[in-house]
Amino acid sequence: MATAPQPDHTELKLARLRDAQRIALMSRDLVEHGLAWTWTARRVAAHIRGRDSNVLTAWHAGRLVGFAIMQFYAERAHLNLLAVEPAARRLGIGQRLVEWQEQVARTGGIPVVNLEVRANNPGAQAFYRRLGYRQIKHLPGYYSGREAAIRMTHDLRGRV
Repeated sequence: MATAPQPDHTELKLARLRDAQRIALMSRDLVEHGLAWTWTARRVAAHIRGRDSNVLTAWHAGRLVGFAIMQFYAERAHLNLLAVEPAARRLGIGQRLVEWQEQVARTGGIPVVNLEVRANNPGAQAFYRRLGYRQIKHLPGYYSGREAAIRMTHDLRGRV
């Protein structure tokens, strides 16, 4: 059995095409559980190849333990997906993934990041609030037409 990753032993790096299947499976199991599986390997690979996206991965002892997919637009960025394996949670890995993606947005002059999170996931909502996100909208039926989401936003101007 693998030991829990330590934050200082976790390496962040951009995903490679060969990571797409593992990222997709993590999305299915950790993010999309109970919903239709939409973040397939093909979709993840399109974001890895995309010029307006970053797919960032977190590795510990040669094992993928987390990832974050961010898409960049002219005036805003959108955090499409974030997942960290349960054994690696509460070690700062998720925060490092988000902050790395936010720094890319800042560097590109993008002042705002948006995301959606399941309305029935108060733990994730609290995580994002700790990072400076605030709720701006409730979206009934956002996920598969049957589960609500909370849209959150973070203004990056003023946090360095």
